[in-house]
Formats: sequence, structure tokens, C-alpha cells
Amino acid sequence: MTTVQEPEYLVVHNDEEQYSIWRADRELPAGWHAEGTKGPRQSCLDHIDQVWTDMRPLSLRRRMLASESA
Repeated sequence: MTTVQEPEYLVVHNDEEQYSIWRADRELPAGWHAEGTKGPRQSCLDHIDQVWTDMRPLSLRRRMLASESA
């Protein structure tokens, strides 16, 4: 009997500090960077739940901070 092994995933993020997962055996899409976490799908999703605490894109957070300072 052959056991099907679950593929490994990478936690990736873009310049707006938005997170996703990507199959480790595939080339990353343009604009996305490996964050350093690698493993089973659910493990990567659990990691994202812990680190991505503010879903707003970075550019929006910066604009909001600038308008608060003005």
C-alpha cells in the first residue's frame, strides 16, 4: 500500500504585509516572499492566525497613521 504524503507549504507575505500559503515545490508568484515558516498546510495556517493580527494592508495603516498625526 502506498501512502500519499501531504505536500509541504510555505507561509508567504507580500509588500502590503498580507499573508498566504504556497506549495513549497512551486515557484513563488511575483510580489510574494517566503516568511520562513514551512510545513503541513494546517500548521502554516495556524502560524498565520498567530502572526497576522491586523488584516489592513500596510499602505492603509500608514495613511491612517498619517491622518491621525496631521
